[in-house]
Amino acid sequence: MALVIALAVWWNAQTIAHHFIHRPFFRRAGANHLFAAALSVALGFPQSLWRDRHLAHHGGGRVRVAISPEIGVQAALIALVWSAIAVRAPAFFAATYMPGYLAGLALCAVHGHYEHAGGVTSHYGSIYNALLLNDGYHVEHHAYPGVPWRRLPALRTRGARESRWPAPLRWLEQIGLEGLERVVLRSAALQRFVVAAHARAFRRLAAALPARSPRIAIVGGGLFPRSYLALSRLFPEARFTIIDADARNLARARTFVAASRVDFVHARFGAAAREAYDAVVIPLSFDGDRQAIYARPPAPIVFVHDWIWRRRGNSRIVSVALLKRINLVRA
Repeated sequence: MALVIALAVWWNAQTIAHHFIHRPFFRRAGANHLFAAALSVALGFPQSLWRDRHLAHHGGGRVRVAISPEIGVQAALIALVWSAIAVRAPAFFAATYMPGYLAGLALCAVHGHYEHAGGVTSHYGSIYNALLLNDGYHVEHHAYPGVPWRRLPALRTRGARESRWPAPLRWLEQIGLEGLERVVLRSAALQRFVVAAHARAFRRLAAALPARSPRIAIVGGGLFPRSYLALSRLFPEARFTIIDADARNLARARTFVAASRVDFVHARFGAAAREAYDAVVIPLSFDGDRQAIYARPPAPIVFVHDWIWRRRGNSRIVSVALLKRINLVRA
């Protein structure tokens, strides 16, 4: 429940409350005041204070907090509702509502920071923008702050600073996917979860492979070879080749695999090797042209790990928690 509260505070702040700041929803001032009061109670902070702060951000000036009667009324309403919850359900208020509320504020802070860290940045993922009312078009929003959210995709800025990660997850750029894999290496429970999730996704796509002894190349399959571990369960007669440009990753992978079934290639995946396999597995961290893989598949069957919002062809979700899916592409 605390997680639901955190996500609700974050989503409301980044969508409804944010759009209301730029384009009040009603023609009558009284209706807008009432809606701002309701938003204040839902968010746990005065909407008018949020408005003043946010407009100062767009104007490039310093935030000057001026306590107005409207802010005072909104703050009093919040205090009244919080007091009522604390009196009638003290355990819920202390152990569920407040932790969720504070987590929601923290998520808003992370979101706001990474929308602007290093420069205003957009994210064009379709699922994220559908769920957050085009919040990802942030470069475009700064260029046209008064434009309704529905019109922002039509104003997409060529050459805009762009991230493949939505703002609240953009900190992952600093850790990197390899950093996350190293976290998995430290936990047997995480390893079991990751392999099981991949095995489920591969199982739903497995009919595409030859029934007997397929030759499968796994690109970048070192470090923690989750694709090999998942596919080796489904195809016990398969012959695998793990191709990785990092010799240290290959050395780590050897501790997880059956050496009699696996060839190790210390190299970058190249076109010269493409015709040697029935199937090729491309990782999420692929250091190359992913669009070229989709356009010109390097094997009769290619399994492409991609972000959950990038569905192509026959596709299965690995895990919502991992934000990941596997797309099957045929040559």
